[in-house]
Amino acid sequence: MSKLSGLKPERVFEYFEKICAIPHGSGNTKAISDFLVAFAKGQGLRYIQDELNNVIIFGEASCGYENHPAVIIQGHMDMVCEKDAQCPINMEADGLDITHDGQWIFANGTTLGGDNGIAVAYIMALLSDKTIPHPPIEAVITVDEETGMFGAAGIDLSMLKGRMLINADSEDEGIFTVSCAGGARARITLPVARRAVYGPCVKLTVEGLQGGHSGAEIHKNRANANKVMGLLLSRIQEKMPICLTSLQGGAKDNVIPHTCQASLVVLGMHPEQINEIAAQVEQEVRSTYAEPNAVIRGDSVDAMGGNAVSVEETAKMIALMNALPNSVQTWSADIEGLVQTSLNLGVASLDDDLRLTFSVRSSVNREKEELLAVLQEIAERFNASYVTDSAYPAWEYKKESRLRDTMVQVYRQMYSKDPQVLAIHAGLECGLLSEKLPDLDCVSIGPDMQDIHTSREKLNIASTGRTWEFLLEVLKNL
Repeated sequence: MSKLSGLKPERVFEYFEKICAIPHGSGNTKAISDFLVAFAKGQGLRYIQDELNNVIIFGEASCGYENHPAVIIQGHMDMVCEKDAQCPINMEADGLDITHDGQWIFANGTTLGGDNGIAVAYIMALLSDKTIPHPPIEAVITVDEETGMFGAAGIDLSMLKGRMLINADSEDEGIFTVSCAGGARARITLPVARRAVYGPCVKLTVEGLQGGHSGAEIHKNRANANKVMGLLLSRIQEKMPICLTSLQGGAKDNVIPHTCQASLVVLGMHPEQINEIAAQVEQEVRSTYAEPNAVIRGDSVDAMGGNAVSVEETAKMIALMNALPNSVQTWSADIEGLVQTSLNLGVASLDDDLRLTFSVRSSVNREKEELLAVLQEIAERFNASYVTDSAYPAWEYKKESRLRDTMVQVYRQMYSKDPQVLAIHAGLECGLLSEKLPDLDCVSIGPDMQDIHTSREKLNIASTGRTWEFLLEVLKNL
């Protein structure tokens, strides 16, 4: 039985529900890519599916629009897969348990994937309705945007004729994004050795933090669970020698981690004293950050000792975690309230080595490179290895834009007010696509969403409908 039955626009939500039924996390896109190919075949539309699973679908112009310039509509098919600890859904193999409350659509216990499934649903609804007036459509649906924009980096767009691109990967209705930051992923690896250590064992937990998108919400004073764990370990280490056995926080470099856990062997002091330190750190986090629900605790484990990292190497790991910068580094001097440069320690794990993974962003390429150099210098100071990948360019503001001007005019006509036209700190694929298509004119839009990249993610029903109607009116005027 359809969970979204009766919601309008019906065709958009029908396709969105079908998308939610297919597992489509980053790196797991073959099934959703094949679904899009089957859709194109069923509609009799020309398509291209490349070896990365990117899909391009070509829609012919409606009657009277044959001589209008082609318009590219673009989004990505992958989603961030985050879920609550108690959620039984296997996001590699299962569809989402979606529902709605009349105002918002959400998924029980998991991310919803409105980022960016709603763009794909818009495209499918548009291409399947022969009554909608529009120019030739070139729909570009990429893969693995959330883990480094690999689809956009690898896609061949040489066959496209369009030079106006509407990206549907934004999360605020009435805001037209016309520029965004560039970014890169940085990985620091510190080799460690293990040995048998005897002593009481403790499990440390940092949880209850808000988390969120490391681009869209890095400025909202939310605590990073990995950095909080580094602080907690440092405070404990000041009181007693410890040996780490495990550490795990975060799953994606571009997600502000909301939980982190560590296990350790305590030497020379009773482990119950750790809870006193944890309580102090919890109070500090609650008062410093917008984290009223932060929970930080230490639980005794029914074990004595384990295969642990030495006291000296544990101290080195803790020092490294605390030496590394995090969050907002500089603000834009030109655009009030815009983060210019930031980084997020999205993943921290201890297995054979300590591995720390950052998402680095900046709208100024020089500052991005300087911040990456800072990370490299700190890594070398601790004799750790350092690599970067998934670099993508900033999307620079275009002073003259027919697309932007048309969209602003249509918005004024529909709503009797001006939209917001702004730059954002989050990364979008427009920068990479602009490099492939000279003189590309881009604007990014989208309906209202909240708490993307978390299990609290939700998509506004009414806003989805309004954005759909706006998109159709824009296409009618291009």
